[in-house]
Amino acid sequence: MIALIQRVTWARVEVDGVAVGAIEAGVLALIGVERGDAEAQAERLAERVLAYRIFPDREGKMNLSLPETGGGLLAVPQFTLAADTHKGARPSFSRAAPPEHGARLFDRFVDLARQRHRPVAAGRFGAHMQVSLVNDGPVTFWLQVAPRSRS
Repeated sequence: MIALIQRVTWARVEVDGVAVGAIEAGVLALIGVERGDAEAQAERLAERVLAYRIFPDREGKMNLSLPETGGGLLAVPQFTLAADTHKGARPSFSRAAPPEHGARLFDRFVDLARQRHRPVAAGRFGAHMQVSLVNDGPVTFWLQVAPRSRS
C-alpha cells in the first residue's frame, strides 16, 4: 500500500459539490492499494501515517507526529498512485488492486486510523472527487508498505 502524505493547514474532499470530508490543520493522505496488498499492509500503513513525524517541535525540527499535535487526518482513495509509469506516455494500472479489494483495504485503513486517532475524515472510494488543500511547508512524503513477498 502507498500513502502520499501532505502536511496541511486545511483539506477538504467533495463529491458532486458536497463535502464528504474535511479537516483543519493535519495530514492529507492519498491512499493507493496495489495487487498483493492485504490487511497487514493496511495496518502497517495506518501506523506509519499516524507515527510519521512531520510537524515542528518548539525548535522547529520535524519531530512531532499527528497524534502529538491533535491535528486531523483526511484519507482519500487514490488508485492512480499504483500506476506503472516506467514506459510510454500513458500510465498502466496493472499494479493497482481490483476495485473491491482496494475499497476493502482503504476502508480498513480508515477504520484503523479512527481506532487510534480523532478526527479522521475520508473521501469516497470509486467516486469522482475534488480535493482542495493548503500544503503547509510544503511538506509531502511518499510512504510505501510492500507485501513480504515483494520486500
